[in-house]
Amino acid sequence: MEIVQHLPSSYSFLETVSLGQGMFIVDLYCYKLENSGVDHHPTTWILDYLTDRPQYVRTQGCMSDRVFCSTGAAQGTVLALFLFIIYTADFSHNSTQCFLQKFSVDSAIVGLISDGDDKEYRELTHNFVDWYQQNYLQINTNKI
Repeated sequence: MEIVQHLPSSYSFLETVSLGQGMFIVDLYCYKLENSGVDHHPTTWILDYLTDRPQYVRTQGCMSDRVFCSTGAAQGTVLALFLFIIYTADFSHNSTQCFLQKFSVDSAIVGLISDGDDKEYRELTHNFVDWYQQNYLQINTNKI
């Protein structure tokens, strides 16, 4: 994905990227949880929750068929935010010219482009897109 093709030649720049409806890979979660120091028992519980959990919708006395879900956590839950923080903790950047700011499940790349020198900003953006793809995430381009 070529996000940086629309960058201006010189300005301070803020680019917001939203976590799309990406499939979280259970094995990758297990690895990241363990590397973050989460004990085996909560890790097992979280992974069990993320694997083949039944979901349905109930409204006005009607109930949908059950489907089994193995992707992510329900939007708006504390667990979803915790998992996003753990999942994305291994990518960060902070310098005098650029930094990555995370907001809940959104991220923003902030860069100061002076005298047309956008090398660090473009490199950070490319690395960020590569990291997203390597971690089986999708960038929600509708929010850009």
